[in-house]
Amino acid sequence: MKSSRTVAAGIAALAMVGALAACSSGGSDGDGKLELRVATFPPGADQAAYDAFAEQEKQFEQEHPDIDIIGVEYEWTAPTFAAQLAGGSLPDVFTVPFTDSKTLLENGQLMDLTKEIDELGYTDKFNPILLEEVTGSDGKVYGFPRQAYANGLQYNRDLFEQAGLDPDQPPTTWDEVREAAKTISEKTGKAGYATMTSNGTGGWQLSAQADSRGAQLQTANDDGTFTSTINNPATKATLQYLHDLRWEDNSMGANFDLDWGSINQEFAAGNIGMYTSGSDVYTALVRDYGMDSGKYGLTVIPLEDGGGVLGGGDIAVVAPTVDDDTKKAAVTWIDWYYMQKLMNQDAAVADAKALAASDQAVGTPVLPVLDQETYLESREWIKDYINVPLDQMTGFTEGIFDQSPVGEFKGQTQPIYALMDNVVQAVLTDRNADIDALLVQLDTDAQALLDQ
Repeated sequence: MKSSRTVAAGIAALAMVGALAACSSGGSDGDGKLELRVATFPPGADQAAYDAFAEQEKQFEQEHPDIDIIGVEYEWTAPTFAAQLAGGSLPDVFTVPFTDSKTLLENGQLMDLTKEIDELGYTDKFNPILLEEVTGSDGKVYGFPRQAYANGLQYNRDLFEQAGLDPDQPPTTWDEVREAAKTISEKTGKAGYATMTSNGTGGWQLSAQADSRGAQLQTANDDGTFTSTINNPATKATLQYLHDLRWEDNSMGANFDLDWGSINQEFAAGNIGMYTSGSDVYTALVRDYGMDSGKYGLTVIPLEDGGGVLGGGDIAVVAPTVDDDTKKAAVTWIDWYYMQKLMNQDAAVADAKALAASDQAVGTPVLPVLDQETYLESREWIKDYINVPLDQMTGFTEGIFDQSPVGEFKGQTQPIYALMDNVVQAVLTDRNADIDALLVQLDTDAQALLDQ
């Protein structure tokens, strides 16, 4: 799914940065350099982001004078990927959400990078849960997990204060979230709590809450098929919880057509007290939606009954059509641009310095791609450049390593999320919605997708 990310899949666009002529992968420029087309940002990213990229591009080309980096505006979308691949419009290096990686690698649509990842020494350093996301049934590894997040509880410190709540003591249980949401709504007239409901994000966040209550939404069978198990007590409890917030407490406002972008906009505008989303969404809230950073708060998502925290993210991959020289250059870029800042102090400082100089967020809490020791060490390296309000995020940063991460279910992820959207919307717009019947039908429809 999508966090700052990645992550609801989003509406796609592919456009060249600058006046790029169409060229095949691994082409050379007039100086004989290998041209490497790499994904940059989604269309609409601010100039500061591109200024930071330009500085990083300059640094890379100084170290690798035989490679000419060509930035390409890019946003992943599953429905148009095949056409982009067939038409040659994919960058040589791009990113794919975890939710779609399994399908692509099993379809042979990603480059095998097992040898390169092992030679660079990452195989034993990656978070094993994340490494599984890029490992095929053949045991080969098809990408670099480069960015991950865990769902957290985002909250508006200003609304907490207006409601007489202590923003330094955010809720730690779902019951406390409900109580705080009701208080915020009664005291401020704003939605105390909101949830995403559309474009697959409603299913994503229904999964996040159900997982936090111990759900298993899908099981993998020995023959490679999947069985839908969405109809379970934890999912039912989540839907009942949302029903009660909406109909008994009247604490969810009046807008029940929210996706990743629109809920961020409403939250940044001060119209929502709390919602769940990826821990890295701070960057988008401040950079893209104009939120006052002093009003932002983040804590861990409540867990109960043996539940875990739903995580996600994306992987850096190489187009399967590139030649050997381009593949080598692509791995060099991925290692330099995405990975070295996680393992090498000089690279970490250079990256943080470039981002900070361009007024980009440095230090946003994430789910570590590598092991905890390496992650904590890297934070020490860049502490002088961290510019996010970590003192407003301590509930998350101090609690996340005590939570068990849970990956998104693998079979037909995005289509099933869309089915789950409909159930969330039904519960929030129909006081008398039959949750049991909705879940029976949801499981039936999800299984039909899995059986295709």
